[in-house]
Amino acid sequence: TVFQQSSKIISNAVRPKDGPITMLEETMPNNNNDDAPLEKTSSISSSSSSSSSSLMMAGVDVSNLLYQEQEKLIVQRGELEQTFVTKLKPLEPTVIKVRGTGKAGGFGKGSKGKSSNGSSKAEGKAHAKVLKKEGVMRINNVLSVETADGVREYLYNLRYQSEKEVGEGTIQPIQRFANVLLKHNRCDLTIPLGRDDVVTEALEEVLVKSPLGATISSIFGDGAILHEFSCLMSDPSSQRQVIHPDTPYVHGKGPVLYTCFIALQDVTLDMGPTVWLPRTHTKESHEAFKDANPSAAGEDSPKDRLIKTQPAVLGLLSKGDCGIFDSRTLHCGSANGSDVSRALFYFSFKDPEVGYTGNPASIRQELGGANVGLG
Repeated sequence: TVFQQSSKIISNAVRPKDGPITMLEETMPNNNNDDAPLEKTSSISSSSSSSSSSLMMAGVDVSNLLYQEQEKLIVQRGELEQTFVTKLKPLEPTVIKVRGTGKAGGFGKGSKGKSSNGSSKAEGKAHAKVLKKEGVMRINNVLSVETADGVREYLYNLRYQSEKEVGEGTIQPIQRFANVLLKHNRCDLTIPLGRDDVVTEALEEVLVKSPLGATISSIFGDGAILHEFSCLMSDPSSQRQVIHPDTPYVHGKGPVLYTCFIALQDVTLDMGPTVWLPRTHTKESHEAFKDANPSAAGEDSPKDRLIKTQPAVLGLLSKGDCGIFDSRTLHCGSANGSDVSRALFYFSFKDPEVGYTGNPASIRQELGGANVGLG
């Protein structure tokens, strides 16, 4: 289980291999789903190649210039998409009624949870039914306010220490931060497991005492593998992302990952809540999303038409609430116009039958290589 393996993971920790840092959106897939801004960036890169040598001789960081240009295009596209999404409402918690209870046991046996194992499994099964249909749902109070406060304080201290170590050159950025596009005022801080009690206590609350663990195991079974373990921090003035799925739709295959975003503070409208487009984890939605070509008559592309017509929900989560979603569901982080940094503690579990998911994982190497199971 997550708890049994945490101490083993730390004792067997290895130094991650250093490598090139690629540019990825907040949990954005490698294929980028043919987003128009990224296609334009390719042409910019090609047209710039002839002058790269002279720029390098002049002491100009060409890759950084191209990155900045790419970010400008993506910001512009994100702002355009914001005008498309007009059918917005808050993501509301699903009301689940469960009859009967059972004896405690199994994962988390002996814990003084909020419900018995029998009722938790029944509740998880009911949540899973909604999740498979909608592609996203909300479960409230998976973390207590006190635990959420403790996790938030711990993670911001961890970020400060990690940035200090990176700045001093004692570690590589990829050893503490996952790759993220639109990285100005935004970071994806990977979290160690087994080094601080507050993280272990948070996982116990989330996976044992709330119905979240039972919801995931109802779909993937107890063999579900921890695939990501991190915290998304969106600081004031961070920009809106482009809409994207985290993993592609694969014909004939079911869900690959379920990701849980847990608010470590109340998320208000001006803080840049996550935007999800429910029921877009389907073949039809992904086919439309990948077609960014307008018609000969100048009509909207299937991609833009999908974004304009599909109802959307906002992750206006209270502290300790969770938004859980199928990784194929279209979503994005919106701009943080407040004066408060927004933190989402998150993790994802993978179908144990799946190998590569189609998206690099935001997880420390020693933890990702341990194949930590849910059960």
